[in-house]
Amino acid sequence: MAQKVERFCSHGKGNGLRALRSLKAGELLFSTEPFACGVSKRVMKSACENCFSRKDKLLRCSQCKIAHYCDTSCQKQSWPEHKEECQRLKRLHPTIPTDSVRLVAKILFKSLNRSHSPAEELYSLEELESHLSEMSEEKKEELGVLAVALKLYLKEEADILSQLPPGLDPISVIAKTSLGKAAAQPFVRFESHAKEKICVPIGRIPLVSRHGQNWGSIGHRR
Repeated sequence: MAQKVERFCSHGKGNGLRALRSLKAGELLFSTEPFACGVSKRVMKSACENCFSRKDKLLRCSQCKIAHYCDTSCQKQSWPEHKEECQRLKRLHPTIPTDSVRLVAKILFKSLNRSHSPAEELYSLEELESHLSEMSEEKKEELGVLAVALKLYLKEEADILSQLPPGLDPISVIAKTSLGKAAAQPFVRFESHAKEKICVPIGRIPLVSRHGQNWGSIGHRR
């Protein structure tokens, strides 16, 4: 699909996206899989970790006893990503970490073990702003509490986070994901559905579909 938008930097306002041609209302502008995602704690027993489908009866992971799947096919597809998290969840059972802690852990470990992701076609994770210097002391304390919870969740694995590139330390990533849920941009909106997602290229508030992320125009642009 030919690119319909491009990124640009506006002095004093930051990064933005603009159309490369006239667009129709409701036209799909960009689509990609999320950089990291997960099922929210409140719907874990009724949503598949792999495809996010809602069902009354799901198969439960026999090891961590927390993740649920539609069937063995979904479980096998999810295993390459779930196997590391499975051990952490198993260790903490029956305690379940918060959605934010699980999500940040997925982002950090994917950042350690990846090449360039398709989700970073427009913006990379490193390029997103944390705005830590602009936060109130109260907000920084909240992030600090999450950072402590993340360290407890990762336990021995926390040491390898020192290998992360600059700008991707745990506090910065927590700040970026926190802003991603709260700071709206005029050209997109966020829909959480049954899971919590962050999609790197959009930056703040991604518009997401069940299996990926879509950008759609909200009016005519000339």
